[in-house]
Amino acid sequence: MSRPPDTNGANGATEPVPADEAAVSAVVSLTDLSVTFRLRRGLFGAGPAVRAVEGVTLDIAEGETLGVVGESGSGKTTLGRAILRLVEPSGGTVRFEGADITHLREKELRPLRRRMQPVFQDPHAALNPAMTIGEAVAHPLLIHGLAQGAAAARAQAAEMLERVGVRPAGAFLDRYPDGLSGGQKQRVVIARALITHPRLVIADEPVAMLDMSVRAMVLRLLGDLGRDFGLTYVFITHDLATARLLCDRVAVMYLGRIVELGPTAEVLTNPRHPYTQALLAAVPSPDPTRRTEPGDLARGEVPDATKVPPGCAYHPRCPYAFFPCDNTLPPLRRGVACHLHTH
Repeated sequence: MSRPPDTNGANGATEPVPADEAAVSAVVSLTDLSVTFRLRRGLFGAGPAVRAVEGVTLDIAEGETLGVVGESGSGKTTLGRAILRLVEPSGGTVRFEGADITHLREKELRPLRRRMQPVFQDPHAALNPAMTIGEAVAHPLLIHGLAQGAAAARAQAAEMLERVGVRPAGAFLDRYPDGLSGGQKQRVVIARALITHPRLVIADEPVAMLDMSVRAMVLRLLGDLGRDFGLTYVFITHDLATARLLCDRVAVMYLGRIVELGPTAEVLTNPRHPYTQALLAAVPSPDPTRRTEPGDLARGEVPDATKVPPGCAYHPRCPYAFFPCDNTLPPLRRGVACHLHTH
């Protein structure tokens, strides 16, 4: 997979390049993107706001695999859904292939949908139990007018099923999802996502619900397909080992913000943000002589997302917090948002 340009400057933005070159190299460009949800409070109106994504600025380069990692509630899934415009941004912009899609209506988005596809976490819920496998994979072709009739769509579906390892495809086309294993269902979901030959795939925990015995095979398949089809991936995961295996770059999120961003090997080998250090320290080691020091781990629990702490949101849990951390938000500079690296 291709390596993205090095990041520099505020918010991890890439070095300035001419506008036409940037439009070609960046499949997705996010500028100060925010997504806020308003919780309901019983029958009497709106409750507190949850800032699920806050101030994310990021370019995703052609052909790269960007990993988005963090604990549950960090905003990873919401970020992916905002890129796909499956949730409405509350601020900032989303650009896809150079075009601003932030406020496009669904009718205007439909022609773009074939070039930006999701692979969701739960393959059991992602497939309609009333549709055969062949119908499920062929359906996007018919929606987008990419096949000359049902027979042609079925033939293309069979070809894609073969490509993702559902073989022989002819034995699966007329079967229903409840007759397949979890690994087979996820391969079908991947086939359905790729049948329109997208440019961007958002893979949200795509192996989290699979047995350990098939995870490695599906991850290897995703890597092979990325190279063969020239895909740009956003790979959302809480598993740092998976990110290390597949991703060119890693964005570490905490309470809606990116706190560290850079090449995978650099971030996961030499993490600079205390939160990234804590995530890595929490990973079990097969080495019985390796000890995790108490100071390596985050203190306490993730704060209530409706009451994000001021300043650096991580400061109540950080063993290195000092004066500016509790009242001044650190910008993302040179790939890290931490006051330890701004003084």
